Amino acid sequence: MAVESKNKFQLTGKVALVTGGGGGIGRACAISMAEFGADIVVADIVPERCDEVVQCVEAIGRKALAMPTDVMDTEQIRTAIAAADEAFGRLDILVNNAGGVAYKPFLEQSERSWQRHIDINLMSVFAATQAAAHVMARCGRGGSIVNVASIEGMRAGPNVAVYAACKAAMISFTKSMALELSDQRIRVNCIAPDHTITPGGRGNRSGPVDKTKWRVPTPEEDDCMRRVIPLLREGDAEECGDLAAFLCSDMASYITGATIPIDGGTSAAMGWVRGSKGQWTQMEGQRPDR
Repeated sequence: MAVESKNKFQLTGKVALVTGGGGGIGRACAISMAEFGADIVVADIVPERCDEVVQCVEAIGRKALAMPTDVMDTEQIRTAIAAADEAFGRLDILVNNAGGVAYKPFLEQSERSWQRHIDINLMSVFAATQAAAHVMARCGRGGSIVNVASIEGMRAGPNVAVYAACKAAMISFTKSMALELSDQRIRVNCIAPDHTITPGGRGNRSGPVDKTKWRVPTPEEDDCMRRVIPLLREGDAEECGDLAAFLCSDMASYITGATIPIDGGTSAAMGWVRGSKGQWTQMEGQRPDR
């Protein structure tokens, strides 16, 4: 007798809200989850980006809702989650992706800058998690929360110290929420990207996502990436989106409280880089066997 197979990767019937869902990793999360069957709420500060991702999701055949949202305003976050609940009657997935960083030595950074980093990278996660978890608990179906941290939360972050501290806090928060929300069958996990191709990283920080206007890395920058990243290239945002979709699927039904690096091996390298001749070394000119 044939045994009916079950596709545990499907997200059919689920509703996902993605903060910062209009570009980069957030956009990739939204589209990947739609491809696996989820309906999507796109919360992004740029209205044009919300609309563009909604069009992509609808082209896939899923429902979508655009919610222009500044995550530095926690009330706007709660409004977006309430709108998702009203539109779909449920919320199964939250991706806390929105964030930001300014590169500056800590001794030159203002207190206002500290607070902005905390608001966008951490307070937004607190507010979205609390509001979404209430909806998930009320619905009684469980749920999944994915926090997009950074490898900087797992290592030193010179010139991004406050950002790195926020991402480290996000990783710790992920573990605490995995325990607190387990009785509601809400799983909470974290992904930690490193070098990833995104609009912001290519100079497209505002307005619609337009790859034709992205800055092209110099040969020197490409060479540096090949030396630093064991897999010899930057990551694609789509790879992060697929990992987030996996963590929200039944394929990951026994995973909670985990932080998964998605970095091409840079966290494993722990300071080892390729020298000018391709050899692994911790210092240019040093023999790799010493």
